[in-house]
Amino acid sequence: MIKRKNIIKVAIYSPTAAWAGTLAKAISKIKTLKVKDLANKALLSDEVGTEASIISKVKSTRRLVHSFQLNFAYNPPKNYKGSCLDGRDITYNIVPDADFKFFITGDVKTRALRRYKELKSLKKEISFQEVLKIIQKPDKSDYNRKVSPLKKTKDSVLLITSKLTKRACFLKIKKIIDGKINT
Repeated sequence: MIKRKNIIKVAIYSPTAAWAGTLAKAISKIKTLKVKDLANKALLSDEVGTEASIISKVKSTRRLVHSFQLNFAYNPPKNYKGSCLDGRDITYNIVPDADFKFFITGDVKTRALRRYKELKSLKKEISFQEVLKIIQKPDKSDYNRKVSPLKKTKDSVLLITSKLTKRACFLKIKKIIDGKINT
């Protein structure tokens, strides 16, 4: 694979409902950064997240996804300065040389409450306890699996979102990125 030179790579990973996808989308819109976000709206649903946790244990699936993610990370569209990817093993397996690495997390009950409110706003009939179980299941699986587990790397910035707004989380990340880009 041919890798484009002088591109900015942002890697974000998190457990379910910690806002990694939301923050990746916001980061991709920073004008000075001008990176392309890999995620689209269809990929951000609970159903996709649950299924991803299950199928990502399959080595052949991981190889296929790995190839796609690598190509995207190192060969973003020509009109972009780089790429922004979020996923379970982005920082240590897909883009270990990312310019910016963020591990986004939060208390499981806070994350479940966020998802519960989001689902209720979409008129979904579900209880908070059901959402909590939905969030806890992939957490346990993702942290403990043998193939591509969810883990924080030493060189990743830890951002705990439990007591922060989305905007506050974004501003913290933007400050880190701006600080490095503008030096």
